[in-house]
Amino acid sequence: MITTTLVLLLVLLGISIPVGAALGVLGLILDPLYSMLPLTRAIGEVSWATSNEFLLVAIPLFVMLGEILLRSGLAERMYNAMSLWLSWLPGGLMHANIGASALFAATSGSSVATAATVGTVAIPQIKKKGYNESLFLGSLAAGGTLGILIPPSINLIIYGVLTNTSVPRLYLAGIIPGLAMAGLFMLAIALACVVKPKWGGQKVSASWGQRLASLVHLLPPLGIFLLVVGSIYAGVATPTEAAALGVVGALILAACMRRLTLGMLREVMEGTMKATAMIMLIVIGAAFLNFIMSAAGLTTLLTSTITGLDVSPTTMLLILVVFYLVLGCFMETLSMMITTIPIVAPIMIALGFDPVWLGIVIIILVEAALITPPVGLNLFVVQSLRKSGSMNDVMIGSLPFVIMLLLMVALLAWAPGLALWLPRIFS
Repeated sequence: MITTTLVLLLVLLGISIPVGAALGVLGLILDPLYSMLPLTRAIGEVSWATSNEFLLVAIPLFVMLGEILLRSGLAERMYNAMSLWLSWLPGGLMHANIGASALFAATSGSSVATAATVGTVAIPQIKKKGYNESLFLGSLAAGGTLGILIPPSINLIIYGVLTNTSVPRLYLAGIIPGLAMAGLFMLAIALACVVKPKWGGQKVSASWGQRLASLVHLLPPLGIFLLVVGSIYAGVATPTEAAALGVVGALILAACMRRLTLGMLREVMEGTMKATAMIMLIVIGAAFLNFIMSAAGLTTLLTSTITGLDVSPTTMLLILVVFYLVLGCFMETLSMMITTIPIVAPIMIALGFDPVWLGIVIIILVEAALITPPVGLNLFVVQSLRKSGSMNDVMIGSLPFVIMLLLMVALLAWAPGLALWLPRIFS
C-alpha cells in the first residue's frame, strides 16, 4: 500500500499535473483500491472543513502584505540602506542580500516574495560590481528561504494548524534560529570570499553620515514587524488579526510614499488571489488525500511500521533529515509539508520531541528543499529574474547555503534552547 501510494504520487508529479490537483487525484485513485466505503463522497465536507479554519485567513493577508511592500518601493530603499551598512564585509553586497532578505522576511512571511523582491533590486549589481555570479545568485535564493522561518511565516501557520500547535509560540521559536540562519549564510559568504577575494566584487564605500541617514529606510519594515508580531504578544490581536493590521500599516506607508494608486492596488489584488488560490488548492487536495489515507488505514500502517523499527530518537531525527532532503527534490514545499506533517509529527512527538522545536526543524528542512534541484522553487524564482544564463549557476551557488541549513539543524539538535528559550520565557 505504501509503495503503491509513493509510486502513484511520483507518476502524477512526473507528468506535470499541478501539485494540488495531483494530491486530489491520488486520493480519488486510492479510495477504490483500499477502501470498502465510497470515501470520495466526503470531498465536499473535507474541503469545507479545511478551508473554514479561521487561522488560514492569515495566509492571503500575509501574501497581500508582501505584495504591497514589493510594489510600494520600500524594498529597494531597504536594500540600498542594507548595502551601506554591510558591504564592508568580505562579499560586499551579498551580505546586503541576506540582510535585506531577513528584514523583508520579517514582514512578508513568504520565501518566494522575499527572493523575488530582493532579487529584482540586487541582480543588476552583479555585472556592475564584478561579483561571482553563481555565489551572488545563490545568496539571493538562500536569503529568500528566511521568509518562512523568521516570523510572521505562512508555513509556520500551516504547521500550527496541522499539529494543533500554538502559532505565537512557533513565531517566538523562529526568531533566534532565523537570525542565526542569516548569520550562518553570511559566514558562508565571508569564508568563500576570503578564500577567493575576486568573488567579492568591488567595495561599496559609505561614510558614517550616509549610513546613519539611511536608517530611516529601515524603519518602515521594522515598524510593520513590530505592529504584526508585537500585537500578537501584547494580546491585542490573534495572528489573523495581526496580519490584517500589517496590511493596513503597509497601505498607510504606501500612501505616505505616494505609491498607493488604483493600478498598484489592482496588481496587489491579482498577485494575492493567484498565490492564495494556489495555496488553498494544495491545502484542500492534501487534506482530502490525508482523509483517504487515514480512513483506508495507510497512516496507521505507516506509523506502526516506523515505530516498529525500534530506533533511537537520534536515528529517527537523521531519518527525518534524509527523508525531507530527498522528498524536497520532487515536491513543492507547501504540499510537502501538508502531505507529510500529519504522518511525521505524531511519530516524532511520540518519541519525545517537542512539537514547537520539531516545527522549526521541519521548516529549516523545508528551506533546504527550496534551494535543492530539480524542484527548488527559489532557484526558479531567481533564475526567472535573470536576462540570460544557465540554471546551473543558481544551483551551484546555492550548495554552500544548503550545508549551512543542515548545520543549523545540527545546532538545534545539540542545543534545543535556541528554539525553545523564547517560548519558555513568554509562556
